[in-house]
Amino acid sequence: MSTLNSPAIPDDKLPSARGLRFGVVVSEWNREITGKLEQGALSQLNRQGVLPDDITLLHVPGSFELPFAGRLLAEKDGYDAIILLGCVIRGETSHYDYVCQGVTQGTMELNLRYAVPFIFGVLTTENEEQALARAGGELGNKGEEAAVTAIRMALLSRK
Repeated sequence: MSTLNSPAIPDDKLPSARGLRFGVVVSEWNREITGKLEQGALSQLNRQGVLPDDITLLHVPGSFELPFAGRLLAEKDGYDAIILLGCVIRGETSHYDYVCQGVTQGTMELNLRYAVPFIFGVLTTENEEQALARAGGELGNKGEEAAVTAIRMALLSRK
């Protein structure tokens, strides 16, 4: 049984991810939050047996740039899944809507274009408190959940 504070599948129930290769792209904007998502994703991959040499980590300025960096990784080939991590917090202008729409559309297009799963690990929240609750706070760490999804999708792709 899952809780709000843990991935849908407990670590000991996930298959080993040893031998799989992952790309992880992290937005530097809202770094206090995205850094926690990054730590969560990397820790989860490590707990499932992924070696550090099998993870490529890239940082980009903002969430809008995540799909571009994801495409760069996909074109290098050899990745079993690519995780995109970011955080967009609503402000006083419509910029939030454009960034959210762009990164969502970009991620979907990557999933349709390449034979590698791209995992959408972008928090889209109304305020910083909601983001922190999802970056290791009371609602868990969405970076960990993105890593679990990446493992599951990578294994599905190999079938």
